[in-house]
Amino acid sequence: MKEINITTKFSVFDEMSELPKNIKDLMEQAVEIRKKAYAPYSKFRVGAAILLDNGKIVLGSNQENAAYPSGLCAERVAIFQAGAIYPDAKMLQMAISATADEKPVTSPIPPCGSCRQAIAEYEFKQEYPIEIYFMGETGAIYKSDSLKNLLPFMFDKNFL
Repeated sequence: MKEINITTKFSVFDEMSELPKNIKDLMEQAVEIRKKAYAPYSKFRVGAAILLDNGKIVLGSNQENAAYPSGLCAERVAIFQAGAIYPDAKMLQMAISATADEKPVTSPIPPCGSCRQAIAEYEFKQEYPIEIYFMGETGAIYKSDSLKNLLPFMFDKNFL
């Protein structure tokens, strides 16, 4: 038997004021759109903002459904919308912010597994990494240079 060691690297910003201006603006849009989340069941609201190489910003918020799991996470709402409206644009950066109605969220909240796989598909398709910034309601912001940091064993079309 052999063991392999996989390491990932993240940059950590202690607060939004430390972010580069363009990323701070993107994160502020993620914070705003999370207020429009439809989350009557989980009471957990997430917003995502994606900057495209054409300068457009695409937003998404989580949308729940009583017939779980028919809802969709904010990250997938944004990434699928970007893919549908701007199919030839590259996704450069994604900002994600999460909050809960019933308790403060002060830790960075990364994308769930389904969202990671969706982001991986587009990163693979465009052959270009997507920088991902994620935070809770307040506190530190984590930056990943690529989805591979969050999902080192990505499944892509090469396995099919």
